[in-house]
Amino acid sequence: MSSVIFFDIDGTISTEDGRFYIPQSTREAIALTRAKGNFTFINSGRTAFNINPEIRKLGFDGYLCGCGTYIEYNNEILLHYTPEKSFCREIASLMRKCRVTPVYEYSDGYFFDDNAVSSPMLEDFMVNFVDEGIDVSKRVDDEDFIFDKFVAWTNSESDTELFHREVSRYFSVIDRGNGFYENVPLGYTKATAIDIILKKLNIPLSDAYAIGDSMNDLPMLQAVPNSIAMGGAEKLYPYVSYITSPIEEDGIYKALEHFGLI
Repeated sequence: MSSVIFFDIDGTISTEDGRFYIPQSTREAIALTRAKGNFTFINSGRTAFNINPEIRKLGFDGYLCGCGTYIEYNNEILLHYTPEKSFCREIASLMRKCRVTPVYEYSDGYFFDDNAVSSPMLEDFMVNFVDEGIDVSKRVDDEDFIFDKFVAWTNSESDTELFHREVSRYFSVIDRGNGFYENVPLGYTKATAIDIILKKLNIPLSDAYAIGDSMNDLPMLQAVPNSIAMGGAEKLYPYVSYITSPIEEDGIYKALEHFGLI
């Protein structure tokens, strides 16, 4: 019986420090487990367009993106949820009223709002996007504005009470720390995406594994019996069945080796 392994990207497969470094041991571990007949999937908060080519070169069977709002297996799109355009504009108007700094994420690009509050954090992100060759020209006021999910930074002048009250009516609000929030449509998580893949492959839950490093990974880690936290992800330690070493200390290889997946 084959197993299926779900990997986060940032801080799990690759470093989060701008280098986007993928250890050689990670590359070897993924190749070895696939050679053994196991399935491997990315399960990321990133939307589909933002899966780095270096990640795709590793040869995954599919991509679960946008925290469960997009599911692709064997080059077939199994699911893609996007709110109505009119609703997306209502949310953009609300974010301006809340005085937060949003970035709207769609399957084929980002949308930015020049009329929202500016943020040094967004400016840093924009620099990284440009360095990675990501298009940063799309704006909320464009006719084709739409999104699958969005993130937002709050600041000292934000109406955080309004933000949490109204956004939580329609989205799961994931606190990523330091006033940074990831907002995913209700009913969609990394866990719901796992359920769809397991049913598609007819693989029992007992043969499912998940590896992550941040709080938006918690739904997928709690959804499987074989959950793995990367070394250094202390907030996840109480929720997982195994803690591996940090990413640059062969964490992925050691985790797959521990469970007999390579």
